[in-house]
Amino acid sequence: MYRIPLVFTPQAEGGYTVTSPALPELITEGDTLEEAQANVQDASDAVLEIYTEQNRPLPLGIALPTGEVVWSDALVGNL
Repeated sequence: MYRIPLVFTPQAEGGYTVTSPALPELITEGDTLEEAQANVQDASDAVLEIYTEQNRPLPLGIALPTGEVVWSDALVGNL
């Protein structure tokens, strides 16, 4: 299982583009926030397949530790 940071950017014409600072190859979109979120699974599967096919290591920090883990993220203002 992986934890991938995502950025949902609203588009002027409507909808959202989704990118990831950890996986620059991950780009998808959706007409709504919910649709964009749903498209992330297919996009991340495709990117992970590319890494596997090219024998590239995944970026550090996206693999979740095994065992019982509670993970939480928080959005904070400008620091």
